[in-house]
Amino acid sequence: MSTFNRRSFMKASGALVGALLAVGVISTHALAADFPTAKVNTTGLAVTDTTVKVGILHSATGTMAISETGSIQAEKLAIEQINAMGGILGRKIEVIQEDGASDWPTFAEKSKKLLVKDKVAAVMGCWTSASRKAALPVFEKENGLLFYPTFYEGLEQSKNVFYTGQEATQQILAGLDWIAKEKKAKTFYLIGSDYIWPRTSMKIARKHIERNLKGTVVGEEYIALGDTQFGSVINKIKLKKPDVIYAAVVGGSNVAWFKQLNAAGLNSAKQTMLTISVTEDEVLGIGGENLAGFYSAMKYFQSQTNPENVKFVEAFKKRWGKDAVIGDVTQAAYLGPWLYKAAVERAGSFDVDKVQAALPGYVFKDAPEGPVTVEANHHLTTKLRVGKWRKDGQADVVYTSDYIKPDPFPKGYQ
Repeated sequence: MSTFNRRSFMKASGALVGALLAVGVISTHALAADFPTAKVNTTGLAVTDTTVKVGILHSATGTMAISETGSIQAEKLAIEQINAMGGILGRKIEVIQEDGASDWPTFAEKSKKLLVKDKVAAVMGCWTSASRKAALPVFEKENGLLFYPTFYEGLEQSKNVFYTGQEATQQILAGLDWIAKEKKAKTFYLIGSDYIWPRTSMKIARKHIERNLKGTVVGEEYIALGDTQFGSVINKIKLKKPDVIYAAVVGGSNVAWFKQLNAAGLNSAKQTMLTISVTEDEVLGIGGENLAGFYSAMKYFQSQTNPENVKFVEAFKKRWGKDAVIGDVTQAAYLGPWLYKAAVERAGSFDVDKVQAALPGYVFKDAPEGPVTVEANHHLTTKLRVGKWRKDGQADVVYTSDYIKPDPFPKGYQ
């Protein structure tokens, strides 16, 4: 980082750092001498008297880069802020970054490299469920620690993963309940990219629509990841005239999907849409004019006005540029390094088993989205928010739920 950028970053993040100090998330008195390496690293991790190595593993290239770049930026920002106040137990974080390249076997390969060769103490990474599922056996075999930031379908719980996004009951079920009530919706058209998360999410959505909402699914389509041809499905939607399009199209495909919808006249004046895959990161590529008036169900939007988020947005833009945007997964990724720091300090150790045991029950009071609690199932208690997209690429939050405890294995949806 240049001297100029470092000064800008320190000024912008100072207030946020102060807030974290105030609530005890970080400590200026955690010196390495107080935590001898031989005692806090008994399993051969890459921890020295002065440093701890942490991995970042996201798609910096390929169709998912449009979604995952923000996660990389947020994790680096958090790590820089943590290092600016002395690191973790007096040790500065060193980042080893790998590119999953939007290829699921590559995520597994890079996970093994980070855990076995580099011996990183933790990894911030993955985005799609396909990438997480590919990497999970590696983390469980090598007893690694993964902080996974993306909203996902649930139906998973691993001692080696902390899920900082939301699972299905916190996003899918709560979002469908809202749109059905708000729009008196009875007919739904489901569309998603063709891999684990959208297919499982739509299976859960269909059950909820038919069983709980007493509605009808009038169509269900899956498009290959990275595909840009939506003409056929758009024609089907026009014929079916659903009350709601329920969408989980991801990555670069979103650009073509929304532009072609708009060109076909299916804008928000004629069609209601609720998506569970579009955040500010995607809108930057899609263009706000192509989805203005449509809705997203997320736990976070950049436009939130709570003080913690205002400070976070300022620091993020100072670090990554005034045109940078922050989406739901970007914010959830920012939580990862802070939660890891809290876990290590609560455990008084970098040993993975001790860190895993120390984090449940922790309340991160100053998370940009608002306070979140780490539960015993390694998911977070959080809120659902529904945002209505504007032409400028930001969303007006039109609904905020009460806190929803995570239930990754909801009865009747498996």
